[in-house]
Amino acid sequence: MALHIVANRPDPALLRLPWATCLEEWDDEYVVPLPRGLSRHVVRIVRLGTRTYAIKETVADIAFKEYHLLRDLNRLGLPAVLPQGVVTGRVDEQGEELPAALLTEHLQFSLPYRSLFAHGLTADNVPSLMDALVVLLVRLHLESFFWGDVSLSNVLFRRNAGGFAAYLVDAETGELRGSLSEQMRDYDLTIATENVFAELLDLQASGSLDEHAEALEIAHSIRERYADLWAELTDVEEFSAEEMWRIEQRIERLNDLGFDVDELDIVTDIGGDQVRIQPKVVELGHHRRELQALTGLNVEDGQARRLLNDIASFTAHYDLGREDRTLVANRWLTKTWEPLVAMIPAEHRGKLPPAEFFHEVLVHRWYLSEQAGHEVGIFDTARDYIEHVLPHRPDEVVEVSSGGDSSG
Repeated sequence: MALHIVANRPDPALLRLPWATCLEEWDDEYVVPLPRGLSRHVVRIVRLGTRTYAIKETVADIAFKEYHLLRDLNRLGLPAVLPQGVVTGRVDEQGEELPAALLTEHLQFSLPYRSLFAHGLTADNVPSLMDALVVLLVRLHLESFFWGDVSLSNVLFRRNAGGFAAYLVDAETGELRGSLSEQMRDYDLTIATENVFAELLDLQASGSLDEHAEALEIAHSIRERYADLWAELTDVEEFSAEEMWRIEQRIERLNDLGFDVDELDIVTDIGGDQVRIQPKVVELGHHRRELQALTGLNVEDGQARRLLNDIASFTAHYDLGREDRTLVANRWLTKTWEPLVAMIPAEHRGKLPPAEFFHEVLVHRWYLSEQAGHEVGIFDTARDYIEHVLPHRPDEVVEVSSGGDSSG
């Protein structure tokens, strides 16, 4: 049987991997010690040159289904790992057939939920994880994606200005449909509640989560969080023609949540006395796109919001309100962002992405200023943070130059 590799970005180095050996037997020559989430399959993370891949052994038909589904999700701009290829036709030295392999790019600076708790996450941070999971599920449902196996184990988390952003890892049970019924959305929510409850109990049993944390209450909160966000993004709102300001108010609320309204359905009655509005197309990334347009920086949406606020503070501090905003943002880049990021010691650049480092420096500045009784300069704050806090953070990436997406 001939080895067959289907890849959307062919990497010749893939041919050098020991495909004739079971994945669980691959050694340190290929496997890198990055955290992996729980999986029903054998999963390994390997490094080839400057690229890092997650490789999962599975059945060929399932591998191809997941590969194509992940490609579709990426084309839709949804947060999911980036598929790289499928390897079939594997046989060992005795000629016995080996499972097919699905390759995805490792998502840089991402961690499975168990590793987050191993790195010091506490019960106080659990609501942020639930929020990230809910935002991911809502976004997938808006695009008529039925997940079928919603759980913390099937997600990777990136830090996002003190919170988290969630990325779909395992799409094996998923399906993109023409439309998604309320019953199917409810099924995903039921599965999410059951799985998360079990995962939280498991964390408590292992001592990774405070035993007094209300696991059942936290799991049940998923449904309420989902309902609130789904309603804000999709509900019909009716008001009189004299309240047209409510259109802008609805858009501003969605922007505050990080969503842009790409299409709004507005209907009036025959006399024009009553107005009905409903968002038809919403897309997360409002702050991210705004920051990227201003500065070229591409970060998570919560991080972007924090950086935009700092640009606003910079504008006020230097009385630049009458200047072109793009020019002001460029001055902020050269005077604040670039010098601050350059302060990160080379040996610590794998601990946090630059935008999260910037966020943490701003938080640290608040604490230092409160202790000092006056505002501490941002560069003095950064030096203190680098000396006293950053060295104690765990590494979350193999190497800053590695490329970015992950396991399942």
